[in-house]
Amino acid sequence: MSTTRPYSPGDRGPEPSGASGTSGGGVPAGSASDGGVAVPTAPPESSGTPDGDRVRRLSFDGQSGVVPLARDFTRQALYAWGWLPAATADQRAAAEDVLLVVSELVTNACLHAEGPDRLAISCDRKVIRIEVTDRGTGQPAPRTPHRAGRPGGHGMFIVQRLCLDWGVVRAPDVAGKTVWAELGAPA
Repeated sequence: MSTTRPYSPGDRGPEPSGASGTSGGGVPAGSASDGGVAVPTAPPESSGTPDGDRVRRLSFDGQSGVVPLARDFTRQALYAWGWLPAATADQRAAAEDVLLVVSELVTNACLHAEGPDRLAISCDRKVIRIEVTDRGTGQPAPRTPHRAGRPGGHGMFIVQRLCLDWGVVRAPDVAGKTVWAELGAPA
């Protein structure tokens, strides 16, 4: 389901700090000073709350190869949060879905919004949330009608099919947007 709600329905409440384009504090991991390698330092702008929420952020400032960088960063988070290594086929599929959605959102920012600025991934016991912030003015949407046999135009269709929900947040007086997507945690 495509939406422009600032947060998904349910009981999780408003956006976590920094999710709507406001500053989240800390030094981003994967910054130019680490040679572009998404190797978190101890810990990489990552936080945990007593109820089990976890957040990791990656800045793409000055980086090249941002899609593989984002996938590697996400894979490291999935290992840290116990999604990987996967014990079952369902858990493996859930982790692969997260990596695919990250790839699609970052690729969309590259193709349609002059590249991504930041990636934020948060995880609680039920949901993993992916947020890609860029400076683009466009509105992402699945191409309609979707034509499976034609090249291109599948990114947001894939995101829509794999995710519980997704949407776009725009901060007042700030150029760009944050495209977010949520996937269910594996059983």
